[in-house]
Amino acid sequence: MDASAATPPVSRRERNKQRVRERLYSAAVKLIVEKGYDHTSIDEIAERADVARGTFFNYFQRKEDIIGAWGDRRRAALVTGLDASNVFTPGSVAQLEECMAVLVRINQEDPRLTAAMLTAWVKAGRPILEEPHVAEVFAKIVESGVREGELSPGMSPIGVGNVLRDVYLGALYRWAHDPSDKIEPLADELQQILRLLLKGMTTTATH
Repeated sequence: MDASAATPPVSRRERNKQRVRERLYSAAVKLIVEKGYDHTSIDEIAERADVARGTFFNYFQRKEDIIGAWGDRRRAALVTGLDASNVFTPGSVAQLEECMAVLVRINQEDPRLTAAMLTAWVKAGRPILEEPHVAEVFAKIVESGVREGELSPGMSPIGVGNVLRDVYLGALYRWAHDPSDKIEPLADELQQILRLLLKGMTTTATH
């Protein structure tokens, strides 16, 4: 059966709702980049999106939900990036390196936006409220590496995943608030730290 025939078309009403949601999201992100999270109000977001204030609450319960939507998009970008690079085909060491590389590309695509939204993400309490998705991605790779004998046995995959997430976020925080070149230093720091960690994780002298 043709895939297009199996998928019902999106109604005009639903398309309009998607457009309004996108306008609100885009307006909010631009304002946060321009003014900062604390100085961006729902009234300003609605005005920039050219909708009534009440319309905002039809799509987002509170301002913090904009940050959640930003996080959702980044998670989707990570999955897409990993799929595009066939990260699950090579060994676990190469997978971990590629995962870090994909994260770097996502962040350096728009450094100013990343810095502003990362600050907003922290202020909104998202690091505590959200599930540690990046840690789970790392943990799956580590689990596979242990199972295949490439990484040392006895390690806790989720424990290692959390460590790698902490390393990634720490480097990202420093990069986002460093006024110097924002492209190579992040990639260099993450790959250097990963190589140091891998020396204690691999069963052979891989690196």
